[in-house]
Amino acid sequence: MSTNQARNLRLGSAPDSWGVWFPDDEFQLPYTQFLDELAQAGYEWLELGPYGYLPTDPDELTEEVGRRGLKVSGGTVFGNLHRPEMFDETIATVSKVAALTASQGAKHVVFIPPLFRDEKTGAICDVVDWDAEQWKTVHAAANRVGRLMFEEHGVTIAVHPHADSQIMTQPQIEAFLDGTDSKYVSLCLDTGHVAYGGGDNVDLIRRYAERIGYVHIKQMDPDVLQQVNDEGLGFGEAVKRGVCVEPPAGVPSPADVVTELSKLDAELFVIVEQDLYPCESDVPYPIAVRTRDHLNSCGLGARYQRT
Repeated sequence: MSTNQARNLRLGSAPDSWGVWFPDDEFQLPYTQFLDELAQAGYEWLELGPYGYLPTDPDELTEEVGRRGLKVSGGTVFGNLHRPEMFDETIATVSKVAALTASQGAKHVVFIPPLFRDEKTGAICDVVDWDAEQWKTVHAAANRVGRLMFEEHGVTIAVHPHADSQIMTQPQIEAFLDGTDSKYVSLCLDTGHVAYGGGDNVDLIRRYAERIGYVHIKQMDPDVLQQVNDEGLGFGEAVKRGVCVEPPAGVPSPADVVTELSKLDAELFVIVEQDLYPCESDVPYPIAVRTRDHLNSCGLGARYQRT
């Protein structure tokens, strides 16, 4: 166990690590089981996950979270930035999530661009790359969403690079950051999705330190990533093949990421995500325990004694 704790980092987890991708789905476990097991595994913080999975009534959510000794780190939302005709819908959707997030005292909303592949079929359903005009639209839209959410709800938008999205590779991540306002828009550094897109997490932390507002920590199996590239697989199929793995397997090295993040002059939530959809209901908990123990050994989070 490392005695060198990263004091600026707060460890949490998310419904994603329990196989939850959708508000309601026959392959997902009940939210009460997720919350119970999250607390039992020793996590203090949680991200809300897809809107509608956990209770959306603020008082009910506060009760469910609080009675288990948990706290909310942030919310999660998908939103379109490159289609102007969808902007009003995006604002309404993000505002709903931002209001619920703020009601729990949390200050971060993780914003994920819609995927250009269908999550279940893998079919391409949107443009794969943005052209110059679309990038201008994206930058302006992100700045506006960020400003509105900050002014109306007091939250910061943390945009999340994602496999099968137009913000996936490191050049795309940098293009997004270079065109957006750091006052209202931050980066949710998802270490696994950065690796999925061929990026360098440590390099991003070092060069864009002031833009990192939130972190998802996960690892990807290099062998499955090779299959993705060789066969042109969609992310859903890659997950089924086990692309997302628990530490210490996979890339990037959690210890390297924690070391770099610990050097930053900022307090950050580091939220565990291991994409498991779909999975049997008894699979996530032991993984969550082992993952927490490993991250503790890397200096992330205080040592937790289970009884």
